[in-house]
Amino acid sequence: MNKRPRSITIISWIFIVMGAGASLTRLLPPVDPTAAQHIAGFKAQHPVQYYFLFAGPILALVCGVFLLRGCNWARWLLTVWLGSHVVIHFLHSPVKALVPAVASSVLIYFLFRPPAKEFFRGVEPGAQGAGTATN
Repeated sequence: MNKRPRSITIISWIFIVMGAGASLTRLLPPVDPTAAQHIAGFKAQHPVQYYFLFAGPILALVCGVFLLRGCNWARWLLTVWLGSHVVIHFLHSPVKALVPAVASSVLIYFLFRPPAKEFFRGVEPGAQGAGTATN
C-alpha cells in the first residue's frame, strides 16, 4: 500500500471529529428544558425527519474512516454529499451557496489531486510508466 497523502489524512480526521462530535451532541440530552420540549414535539410530529438528523453526522464519520483506509467509494460519496449541500444552499439563496461552494471545491480539489488518485487506486507513487514488467 502506498503512503497516504497528508491532505487526505487531514480531511479524513476533520470529518471523523465533526461526525463524532455532532453524533454525540445529538445523543446527549439538551440542557435547556425548553429545547428538550421542542425536540420531543418535533420527534413526535416528524419521526422520520428526526432520525434523518443523525444521517449527516454518521455519513461524515463513515466517510472519514473509510477515506483513511483508502476506499475510493468514500471519496465519491463525500463528493456527492458535499455537492448536494451546495445545491441545497443554492436553492435557498445563490448568495448563501457561495461559502459551501468554495469550501467544497477546496476539499474536492484535495480529494482528486494526483497523489490522492494514486492512493485511492492503490498505486505506488512513481510506479506508473516505470517500464518494469513482472511475470
